[in-house]
Amino acid sequence: MKISDLLQFSASREPGATALVFDDRQLSYQQLYEQVCRLANGLRRIAEPGDRVAILSENCIEYVLAYYGVPLAGMGLVFLNYRLSAREVADILDDSRPTVLITEQAYLETSRTASAGVESIHTMVCVDGSDGGAAGTVPFASLFEGSPTTEPDTSDESLAWLLYTSGTTGKAKGAALSHRNVTTAVCNSAISWDSSEPGPVRSLFPWPLCHIAGYAVLVSHLQAQTLVLMRRYDPEAFLALVQDKRITSITGAPTMLAMLLRHPAIDRYDTSSITRIGYGSAPMPAQVLREAMQRFPSAGFQTGFGMTELGGNVMIHSMADHVAAAQGRTELLESIGKPMALSAVRIVDDDGNDVARNEVGELVVRGEQVLTHYWNRPDATEEALRDGWLHTGDMARCDDAGYFYIVDRKKDMVLSGGENVYSREVEEVLHQHSAVGAAAVVGQPDELWGELVVAVVEPRAGEEPAERDIIEFCTGRLARYKCPRRVMLVDELPRNTVGKVLKRELRAQLGAGAAPAPTPAAPSVDSGSAQS
Repeated sequence: MKISDLLQFSASREPGATALVFDDRQLSYQQLYEQVCRLANGLRRIAEPGDRVAILSENCIEYVLAYYGVPLAGMGLVFLNYRLSAREVADILDDSRPTVLITEQAYLETSRTASAGVESIHTMVCVDGSDGGAAGTVPFASLFEGSPTTEPDTSDESLAWLLYTSGTTGKAKGAALSHRNVTTAVCNSAISWDSSEPGPVRSLFPWPLCHIAGYAVLVSHLQAQTLVLMRRYDPEAFLALVQDKRITSITGAPTMLAMLLRHPAIDRYDTSSITRIGYGSAPMPAQVLREAMQRFPSAGFQTGFGMTELGGNVMIHSMADHVAAAQGRTELLESIGKPMALSAVRIVDDDGNDVARNEVGELVVRGEQVLTHYWNRPDATEEALRDGWLHTGDMARCDDAGYFYIVDRKKDMVLSGGENVYSREVEEVLHQHSAVGAAAVVGQPDELWGELVVAVVEPRAGEEPAERDIIEFCTGRLARYKCPRRVMLVDELPRNTVGKVLKRELRAQLGAGAAPAPTPAAPSVDSGSAQS
């Protein structure tokens, strides 16, 4: 099954239903499908099947068209994170060797600088501008001129999406996903997610489309929902869209939900239409989840667990599980749930043997949605894909009832005085402190202990907690060897585009004796969108 089939199914069932809303533009399912076909045929005029087409842009309708249209043309879509520097973009372009680069005015300079030494790129396409493009570029609209609305032939085994991992533990690798990988991930979620919302579903999408979370766009379209797309996340703009569009379903990273809950304008907007709240991409602090469940008592909560290499989620923590947690089974607040319908999941030791219930091991996954390979990295492919199982690098345990819990990333575990300290356990305690807005725990090299447990804390607005207070708070709740030996306060933790803390940067800066610095903000863009 091809990625475009997911859209075509809904276009056949609900041709006139609204598929996509962005600012003052909207497309029905029939219109969206026809434009995808025209884009695919237009790309065939400037590139060949098997080529890669890269895209550097913030969220827009054209990006969604590229999600479907590039793979339908028989080409692989290379996702470029718009927050990367020109040098980092150049590294990805040099590795993926695309022939076409799609961009927008706001990132035109970055695109030109990054592509200057990449000989494979022969065409740059611009999605916006008063003339439909910019000097030295091809207008995106020109790809549709004279293009038919029929599908060109392509195989579901060909490369569809090429996403580079966020690089939280090292240099980014390109995860190669075929049509079959992506469509399996989408169908797995469509089968497994709770779908008990009454009436038409209007879903708000705040995630950056350059992130694997974008697969949820395809899930929404397979189910013929109306998807409202944000250019980029902004809490108040998010609230305004919920009210104005009567949004029924929202999703977000834990950081997004925390920002929403603590925004001073939240009481000024009507959010009563929300019946479902999904979250994921990073560990959810139990305290933040409790606050969200209290704030939206009539909404059903659910979460999934997945990764770029899986094309989406493979675990589901259902609405019923969240109800059980609210009714007293508080340990479930920290669970990632159980495997989805089309997923095989195990927890193994270093020799690949299953561990006993409640013991910690590495989470491994098997299924049709597992990536085909890492681009140009046979060594990484061989290391990750062993005996038919993807080794995720996540340390986990499974309780007697079959619920899974992520304990830590394997590379984030701190080894202090010969004891394993799981950073997430310490972070859960830190988030219970009333002055802590967000926290990350990392190891700092130490000659005596091997590593010291260091807590890097982003205080709540107006708070400035003392190091001694935080350490004492942890001492009463954790074994002494797990307690932070050092606490550093920062204005903002370094994060990627969806709010996941970049612990690699924290470790590097602590190792160099420097205070951690926040990730630079993305450039301001006057897009005309509600959040500009």
